[in-house]
Amino acid sequence: MDLDTLRHGNFSKLGEAVTDWEQMTRKLADLKKDAEDNLKAKADKAKWEGVNAGVSREFIAKTAAEFADAHTQADSIAKILSDTRGELISCRTRLNDAIRRAAEQHLTVVDTGDGGFTVAGKTRPDWASDPSGKTGVTDQKVVDAFCKEIQGILTKATQSDNTAAEALKLIVDQAKYGFSDASYADRDEAAQAVAAAEQLAEIAKKPDHMSLDDIAAFNRTMSEYHDDPLFAEQFAKRLGAKGTLQFWTEMAQTHAGAKGSELDTMKDLQKNVSLTLATASFSDSDGMRDWKKDLIAERNTNFRSSGSSNPIGALGSQVISSLMHQGQFDTEFLDDYREKLFKADKAAGSSGTHDLWVKGYDALDLDFGEDNGRDPLKGLFDGLSHNPEAAEHAFESESDLNHMLGTTMYTDRGGSLGRALESAVTGVAAGDSSATAPPHSARQVAIMANIMEAVAQPGGGADLPGKGLGESFGNMAAAYMPEMSQALASSNSGSTFLTDSEAPDAFQGKHVPDVVRFLSATSADPAGRAGIICGESIYTSGLLEAHLSDPSLFDGTRDQVLGNIGRNAGVIEGIVGHSVADGEVKAVVSGEKDYNDALKQKGDFAKTWVSIGFTGLKLPEHLGGEFMGSVVGGAGGAVAGAAVDRLLEGQQMSGARDAALYASAKDLYEMRDSVNQQTQWSTEDALARHHTKLPRDGTDDIIRNAVNQGWDASSERLSDSKERS
Repeated sequence: MDLDTLRHGNFSKLGEAVTDWEQMTRKLADLKKDAEDNLKAKADKAKWEGVNAGVSREFIAKTAAEFADAHTQADSIAKILSDTRGELISCRTRLNDAIRRAAEQHLTVVDTGDGGFTVAGKTRPDWASDPSGKTGVTDQKVVDAFCKEIQGILTKATQSDNTAAEALKLIVDQAKYGFSDASYADRDEAAQAVAAAEQLAEIAKKPDHMSLDDIAAFNRTMSEYHDDPLFAEQFAKRLGAKGTLQFWTEMAQTHAGAKGSELDTMKDLQKNVSLTLATASFSDSDGMRDWKKDLIAERNTNFRSSGSSNPIGALGSQVISSLMHQGQFDTEFLDDYREKLFKADKAAGSSGTHDLWVKGYDALDLDFGEDNGRDPLKGLFDGLSHNPEAAEHAFESESDLNHMLGTTMYTDRGGSLGRALESAVTGVAAGDSSATAPPHSARQVAIMANIMEAVAQPGGGADLPGKGLGESFGNMAAAYMPEMSQALASSNSGSTFLTDSEAPDAFQGKHVPDVVRFLSATSADPAGRAGIICGESIYTSGLLEAHLSDPSLFDGTRDQVLGNIGRNAGVIEGIVGHSVADGEVKAVVSGEKDYNDALKQKGDFAKTWVSIGFTGLKLPEHLGGEFMGSVVGGAGGAVAGAAVDRLLEGQQMSGARDAALYASAKDLYEMRDSVNQQTQWSTEDALARHHTKLPRDGTDDIIRNAVNQGWDASSERLSDSKERS
């Protein structure tokens, strides 16, 4: 910045810009609140049908999100402009003060252009008559001190101006359409993020120079900034697509076989780099669009570390996927990458996918953990599991879905595939226990129907839960308990089995046998079975509370609705119980210990289904909200939460309720009694909580008879749907 530009700077227009942006921020805050509280909230509660269900709801949700991003972007711009204006005014004040003090010592400060200036002594005719000869002679140290002070002020002003301009441009360029969600409190915060990214990118260009201490320091910085949009973009762009893949190849090869503290450090590095790249993928700037395109283009490139003598390195896709286990990547990027990887995987056939990715890469280990990174589909599936929208896109094609399920017979990718499928059909990212699941869309329900059909197929479908998919299948069954209940109860059962699904009756008719076979096959896996039982218990208890607190939900007697709910509990858990008792499933389930351990591991996670898996369970307004997910911890979640507590603590029960729930499911009668107990206790909880006066013995009798009827019917349903031993 030129000296005269700062010295005579008029920042009134910048002040006007700050005022304008601050006013814009306040207006956008109001619009954001209105979009969230009115537009989106009403859209979430609306009963969408047809095209509107798949288009309008999603459009409204994205529109509301855009208002939020617009507010965030405007707020960041206002703060950066305000901070920069304040810094420039401060620099101008300091500069003028320095020039004034220099003048007092007979020094002249002159702007020479292009950022240069001089500090020189003044010349006056009367100085020549000074007999001492000292007047007008300036100490060079004083001149140098003023030069240094003024240069420092100009450097600071230039830095403020340049970094503010860079940060503002980066923020605006983040989104090609719409707005960025990059949030910064001031110019310094944005500038520090960019500077940190530049520093780390330069270090990463020379991975062979990085000691463990260097990597630890690298980790500390990256763990602080991996969610920062400007940091993430600058790091990725400055390292480049090929440089990013080469960096990780070098790190993996150099630290192969790491143990102890070194292994922990490398795990942290892999996690931090993954999270950083995930954040960067959301930028839509020209540079990042090129980076994402170039990264995918390198998927078939052979990457070798500089010190390796082995001509076989790692495929670009293997390196890319090894950095996708953590974080949520952009949907469009995942769509593009997945399309290329799926095409290659399908071309090899279900039985050939192992040879395509794994065979011949015996020395490769790109993951610092239990996996080795040879199968790039595993990393991709983990990436999909953290982005429900991209996961849904991935499995909309029944052909792609069936292929991927088929490959689990020849690979060990089942666990990661299961998590991706779970994300696709529930709308909740893997491991996210804080989100509220959206009502199941028609597309999600269709994917779930295809999954159940695949599992129901004779000749191998029933083996899928044992290929690492069982736990996810159990969670999916729990989330789809409303639709499954309506299918098992047949048509016109929606007034009893409440849901806000866009396709509540989609499993009825031809899909009913698939539901039965899916539940039966999933029961073979201990974690899958635990998921079904947890889900049924939560849904049943939630239904009981809803109907007993508001009789208007069902146009009939309470005896009828209690009977319907009780029979459904008996049918679903009867399918599980009879499946466990069948010889073919007993061979898979080695003992009750596996199941009990799996049930305990669900722990508090099962309670998240109260808010996640069953958000669509409608409750009357006087209980605090229309949907169950909106009243967790209040009326809507209390009975369901108590049911989970009893389920998880059942093995240690004593006293009045000393029968351990499901402690010995090999005995069909004991399991049937456990279902009865759980359902009756939930009914009692709901009656007590809402002060509903119903005869206790009569109510227990209705529940008991209904559960028993459903239990007996479940055996017939199994026999009708599959061959039994």
